[in-house]
Amino acid sequence: MAGPHLQQPSFLLATLKADCVNKPFAQRCHDLRTVIEELPAKELHGIFPWLVESIFGSLDGIIIGWNLLCLQGRTNPTEYSVALDFLDPSGPMMKLVYKLQAEEYRYDFPVSYLPGPVKASIQEQVLPECSLYHNKVQFPSSGGLGLNLVLNPFEYYMFYFAISLITQKNTSATHHVSPSNSAYFILVDTYLKCFLPTEGSVLPPPPLNPGGAIPSPTPRSPAVPFTSYGMHHTSLLKRHIAHQPSLNADPASQEIWRSETLLQIFVEMWLHHYSLEVYQKMQSPHVKLEVLHYRLSISSKHHGSPAQSSYQALHAYQESFNPTEEHVLVVRLLVKHLHAFSNSLKPEPLSPSAHSHTASPLEEFKRVVIPRFVRQKLYIFLQHCFGHWPLDASFRAVLEMWLSYLQPWRYAPEKPPQSTEHLPHSVSEKWATFIQENLLMYTKLFAGFLNRALRTDLVSPKNAFMVFRVAKVFAQPNLAEMILKGEQLFLQPELVIPHRQHRLFMTPTFGGAFFSSWPPTTADASFKVKNHVYSLEGQDFQYKQMFGTEVRNLVLKLAQLICQAQQTAKSISDHSAETMASQSFFSWFRFTPSEMNGSYTGNDLDEIGQDSIKKTDEYLEKALEYLCQIFKLNGAQLTQMMKNCETAQDKNGKNQLPDCIESEDGLILTPLGRYQIINGLRRFEVKYQGDTELQPIRSYENATLVRLLFRLSSVLNAKFADQMDVLCSREDFVGRLCRYHLTKPHLIKKIRCSPMVKNRTSQNWGPRISLRFLASYRTLIFLLMIYFSASWFNIGPVGCTFIILIGYFLYATIMTFFSERWKPH
Repeated sequence: MAGPHLQQPSFLLATLKADCVNKPFAQRCHDLRTVIEELPAKELHGIFPWLVESIFGSLDGIIIGWNLLCLQGRTNPTEYSVALDFLDPSGPMMKLVYKLQAEEYRYDFPVSYLPGPVKASIQEQVLPECSLYHNKVQFPSSGGLGLNLVLNPFEYYMFYFAISLITQKNTSATHHVSPSNSAYFILVDTYLKCFLPTEGSVLPPPPLNPGGAIPSPTPRSPAVPFTSYGMHHTSLLKRHIAHQPSLNADPASQEIWRSETLLQIFVEMWLHHYSLEVYQKMQSPHVKLEVLHYRLSISSKHHGSPAQSSYQALHAYQESFNPTEEHVLVVRLLVKHLHAFSNSLKPEPLSPSAHSHTASPLEEFKRVVIPRFVRQKLYIFLQHCFGHWPLDASFRAVLEMWLSYLQPWRYAPEKPPQSTEHLPHSVSEKWATFIQENLLMYTKLFAGFLNRALRTDLVSPKNAFMVFRVAKVFAQPNLAEMILKGEQLFLQPELVIPHRQHRLFMTPTFGGAFFSSWPPTTADASFKVKNHVYSLEGQDFQYKQMFGTEVRNLVLKLAQLICQAQQTAKSISDHSAETMASQSFFSWFRFTPSEMNGSYTGNDLDEIGQDSIKKTDEYLEKALEYLCQIFKLNGAQLTQMMKNCETAQDKNGKNQLPDCIESEDGLILTPLGRYQIINGLRRFEVKYQGDTELQPIRSYENATLVRLLFRLSSVLNAKFADQMDVLCSREDFVGRLCRYHLTKPHLIKKIRCSPMVKNRTSQNWGPRISLRFLASYRTLIFLLMIYFSASWFNIGPVGCTFIILIGYFLYATIMTFFSERWKPH
């Protein structure tokens, strides 16, 4: 019987709400367990919606609930274990669900909180093709506002559980903890193993009444007529039971509905998100015409009300959707389990007639679970992530989810034989059908990944690793050949293939294609591949071959970018090694010219460390090797590409100048050079080229001393300018000594810069005295340490100063014999 919601607040509900404030978490769960076991379903019916909301949070995200996404066993072990026990498939909460299910209670779930495409289509009175929503939409008596889904307790519980992944946002406090350790992640894995078992059958719910059983959902008539996406279809359960003489003959047929319902809810809540353009492309001309006739008939009666509904639906389809990393990780868990679930299908008997009579509902469900329920929505979900995910290392989660779907053989029950050599295992020919029926998952998404990789910084170890992972997966022996065969089947002329229909009338749901045996002919294989491509992309889709010219050019660009990233990583490694070698104790006190001219020759990637640079080089080298294997790239072409990248570097490999062209006006950046600057791969050396005495005051200098010493130097230079010029002009030892001591700006080494003015006016200030080095904190601390050390030997300040001058004069005399270009300041 279907009981209405209680109108008066019950004493039990008020007591439980008060316990949420006054009692600890473990005690509240213990009390709830007692209440569920002792009270009848009639009294528990009133607290069920509140209890579900208090656990998973409200649909608008205001009430957090138990915050299962942030509940970690490492930080809160007690609450973690109590929550998992309470929500376990055999725990108190599921017992409550089954107790209410036995009494056939129903609960309202607002349509406004469903995924955007589903919500908009229902508001347009177009029934989604998923059977989950059939016979469940209920309109209020007033009209088109406040639409609700009427759900049974199991569906209501799972709807809240699945949608809490989207409505409940994770907090920054748990970002340092792996999301796979959260209570929510563990519960998803537990529910999948319970309701989609890889071994045995679905466990029956605990018996509530002597000899009783949990009834499967009964069909309900819709409140208003709906236009469906396509032809009406029933679930696997109903189609299987229709051929059985009695419901009690096969107990599994009564419980398979839980498996199908669970999967449909997970897929709809987590994957059914796409834009308006995708929605329009997915609809057939037949359905569009049917919807148009329906709207015209409604508009003739209600004068414009459908226009408002259509506008609201358009707005709903255009709402943005940005999945989180936790969301993607949960979807990957679902994909991996579905592969294991599908691969646990028992081998088909030799006789087709025997198969039709002996296959259980669960075995039939395993056969169609991926092509019917998951493939289309997962493809659209991955396309959305490839196009909207930020160009950073967090894309790794999306990448691993994609690669998990591409490799169902990793989750097969039979493991490949282990060999002593670490060689990649060849992909078996039995997976050729899966690859052909998922061709776009391999080819189009691979091209999408290439476009992303060309816009990322491959010097980063995390980005390099992602390129390595994709190349390694696609380089598995026999995989590229099977993908190429699938493309050849798609490109075959349609000589023996029937007239192409729209995807809605070619899906497994409407033709029973997955329940019939296809003859092993090339024509049928080609029809399957075309069916797959057109069902996902529409009739007017222009297919781009993975091994065609356009994608091959992208691979060559990526190979060139990999070579450039390898050279950049090598230069960074050499620069970092030299920097570390020069950072000794005495170099801290050394005053170098580069500090005064403000040059910067480093790179933002210097901080990644030597180990990370080595890993980057290894990843890129292996990725390039795998790409050569996949696309049969010419070795001579790659060698020439490597040489071009090496010649683009400076001879010493240290100055990472962007790619540019020499001209009369200086250096002009090429498009590659602009790309290198934008991504931080290269940069021009920034160096002060004006008067060294007029540089901005640095952080390691005392501002007052800089100004005072500049005035003193200016007075001395103005008074003794002629004498210093005469001394520096001499060719004897005195002249060389004066040139070593006095600053001559025209002796400064010229550097390449951009832009360079063609007729730049040069100034020669002549020899002069510069005392600015005395304003450096390093110099001051160095002098203080010398005076302090001299005081231990009873040497006064005057004597210590005289010793410093004598020592420096001897040092300058010796250095004068070797070089005139060194500047002691």
